[in-house]
Amino acid sequence: MINISEVLETNKMIEQENLDVRTITMGISLLDCADKSLEVTCDKIYNKITSLAKNLVRTGEEISREFAIPIVNKRVSVTPISLVGGACCQTPGDYVKIAQTLDKAAKEIGVNFLGGYSAIVSKGMTKSDELLIRSIPQAMAETERICSSINVGSTKTGINMDAVRLMGEIIKQTSEATKENDSLGCAKLVVLCNAPDDNPFMAGAFHGISEADAIINVGVSGPGVVKYALEQMDRQGLADFETLSETIKKTAFKITRVGQLVAQEASHRLGVPFGIIDLSLAPTPAIGDSVADILQCMGVEKAGAPGTTACLAMLNDQVKKGGVMASSYVGGLSGAFIPVSEDQGMIDAVNAGALTIEKLEAMTCVCSVGLDMIAIPGDTTAATISGIIADESAIGMVNQKTTAVRIIPVIGKQVGDTVEFGGLLGYAPVMPVNSFACDRFINRVGRIPAPIHSFKN
Repeated sequence: MINISEVLETNKMIEQENLDVRTITMGISLLDCADKSLEVTCDKIYNKITSLAKNLVRTGEEISREFAIPIVNKRVSVTPISLVGGACCQTPGDYVKIAQTLDKAAKEIGVNFLGGYSAIVSKGMTKSDELLIRSIPQAMAETERICSSINVGSTKTGINMDAVRLMGEIIKQTSEATKENDSLGCAKLVVLCNAPDDNPFMAGAFHGISEADAIINVGVSGPGVVKYALEQMDRQGLADFETLSETIKKTAFKITRVGQLVAQEASHRLGVPFGIIDLSLAPTPAIGDSVADILQCMGVEKAGAPGTTACLAMLNDQVKKGGVMASSYVGGLSGAFIPVSEDQGMIDAVNAGALTIEKLEAMTCVCSVGLDMIAIPGDTTAATISGIIADESAIGMVNQKTTAVRIIPVIGKQVGDTVEFGGLLGYAPVMPVNSFACDRFINRVGRIPAPIHSFKN
């Protein structure tokens, strides 16, 4: 049982160390909104979202005031839209109308983002899946709060390389369609392998088909809290690895308990079942709220230095262990995020020459997500982007973990330029990309088979 004394224990974390509940996300099934008429489908979608989530923002604000816990975002995730629009969408333009309906509903209820403009194509694409994917550039350009995700592979099915090739083209088209805003549409689009269906974090959130009609998921974040704990730990001298591990784990436990309280309160007040707590050290551009700074506290001079991947592996594991101790329903991505634009320490490491895309790729083997919020030159080819997606998907497939690519080819920008995205998305230095081609590999058709260890039945 959680009591207020546990929350009081974290007051200093909240006031001085940037602890926050990053998001309360209501997942909503839209399967019952499907209809042969596009107009009817859109009406059903709008009415269901605005009915079930009408009090989401107000409830989050009330909980935040009552418990003095910052709740940064209130969000909604919905059933992958390619499953909802299959009966009524005959063109990419039809899907754009659904995207506009979702955006209208998001604005009506006041949420920051709505995720689920998505398709699951890890083994193959239906006509509906392909239409939705081809609609993404226009949908991202004509909406403000909609996030899109495409799952192109899994350990069980392998990697759908036809989808990987297409997504390289779609990311390029999205960057062109939103070039007036520094290609911001790509910041709301992520390509995944082994996507979890209970993830409250954007842009990869969608409401899984195995979920209840509506659920509440909470995402908690606290890089600053972990950093402070590690700084205190070493005040008496360089701690050993056991002490380091225990410090991270105990801190993660306390952070997760805060999220558990918020989740239970939100579930009770909204009359919606509690789903999962996602404990993820998701940084912000705020100074001190950085995963890279944690790695430096662990002992590397800059993120990217030798030893960085080992530090991140240890951090990720101990965060998960602490979270599992604190809640019976830890899920989602839970662990450490390493986005570049959202983490001042990562930005500093890139600018210092310590961190490259290749090193970030190595780090994704042991983090919770993948290559995240990375700005690259706008003239990067679609095939090169597809190659990066294929590499990340292979890491996820072979290691039975979630990986993702949220990469932004910024039109008109070159290596050394800086791009401002604003808000939690922060800013990013444009990073160099390997200039050697992979077109012949990407242009093969079909899928990469599942690895041998996928056969477990």
